Amino acid sequence: MSNADLMEKLVSLCKRRGFVFQSSEVYGGLGSVWDYGPLGVELKRNVKERWWKEMVTSRADIEGLDAGILMHPAVWEASGHVEGFTDPLIECKNCHRRFRADEVRDQCPRCGVRDQFTPPRMFNLMFRTFMGPVEDEAAQIYLRPETAQGIYVNFHNVMTSARQKIPFGIAQIGKAFRNEITPGNFIFRTREFEQMEMQYFVKPGTDKEWFDYWRNERLEWVKSLGIRPEKLRMQQHTREELAHYAYDAYDIQYEFPFGWQEFEGIHNRTDFDLSAHQERSGKKLEYVDAAANERYIPYIIETSGGVDRLMLVLLADAYREEEVEGETRVLLSLQAGLAPVKVAVFPLVKKDGMPEVARKIADDLIGRIPVFYDESGSIGRRYRRQDEAGTPFCVTVDGQTLEDGSVTVRDRDTLRQDRVSSSKLSEYLAGALV
Repeated sequence: MSNADLMEKLVSLCKRRGFVFQSSEVYGGLGSVWDYGPLGVELKRNVKERWWKEMVTSRADIEGLDAGILMHPAVWEASGHVEGFTDPLIECKNCHRRFRADEVRDQCPRCGVRDQFTPPRMFNLMFRTFMGPVEDEAAQIYLRPETAQGIYVNFHNVMTSARQKIPFGIAQIGKAFRNEITPGNFIFRTREFEQMEMQYFVKPGTDKEWFDYWRNERLEWVKSLGIRPEKLRMQQHTREELAHYAYDAYDIQYEFPFGWQEFEGIHNRTDFDLSAHQERSGKKLEYVDAAANERYIPYIIETSGGVDRLMLVLLADAYREEEVEGETRVLLSLQAGLAPVKVAVFPLVKKDGMPEVARKIADDLIGRIPVFYDESGSIGRRYRRQDEAGTPFCVTVDGQTLEDGSVTVRDRDTLRQDRVSSSKLSEYLAGALV
């Protein structure tokens, strides 16, 4: 199967099974904006909850935050986004399509005409809007292009209210918006996306130690999601690739069907951000260590991951096609703890009291684990639907159930079927879903 075929099949599966839909599809869709369906929103929620538990609730040195999407325009002036958050834009004179200049050589990717481009001009990626009833320059604000700045301007608020001392971190999950010139590759590069970011504030001189610590921590966490190790790599930025604020940076990359691409970055941002906001706002953003009789502007170690990109990593990595009894079986081999639905419950047939027994089993499980009940179609077809949805276990009520109360539990990945007493089903599943 070619890489192009894999992406096409993955996009098709995501729509068919309710993971991802094109935004505003009934109106022809909105470019590079996507809606998460019933299964997609559950998978996304599981990913974010796993990250939040790892970064916030299981640690005493990291606090949570939910900053507003709209911020004072001076925030983006201090951060450099107003002046420097730009891409070079060119337009094909023949088909009038627009592209990033650094992604096109001499031939238009759309119409094929050569050397017919306008001169490059810089295009700011921030979405602009207006606050208040008058649409003039004084009322202009921006949709945030990243979540990090909300953390920086709340540094002192969080530190004092949570009574934290250096080193400590602030974590946030939230939406960001970038008016990308050439978005694409499904949910990899979109105009509206979600970030999981943590900014760790450290004493200058200890930043390399903490940078190495977080680089290792984040890679190990990514591996814990069940992603194939051979599909992952850590890539250091060259001096030419470093952002203006970074002293050092690494990307965690995955080998997508369209090549190796980054889905999380670890950056040593030095004291650039707090210094910039201190200078622009006139408010002190220093850390005062009374015990050591010193004050300084902390350095920042950033971990920044895209929720949507990680979703694509998980979906692409989990996609499988297998030949079973002369038929192609498609499945998403998602880690059980991340799967949107953990268990599906079926009656073998819609008679002899089996649906009633199966429905009772499903009702008993609801509220403890995500369950799906299905009695439509052949048992084989129902298994295939759940394989595509990534459901790790299917429970079937059959004739033997009516005799001794046992059910069949089928494993998605191995296809093994165990006979389990329905009275011990919860215990069995609890152990299997760890």
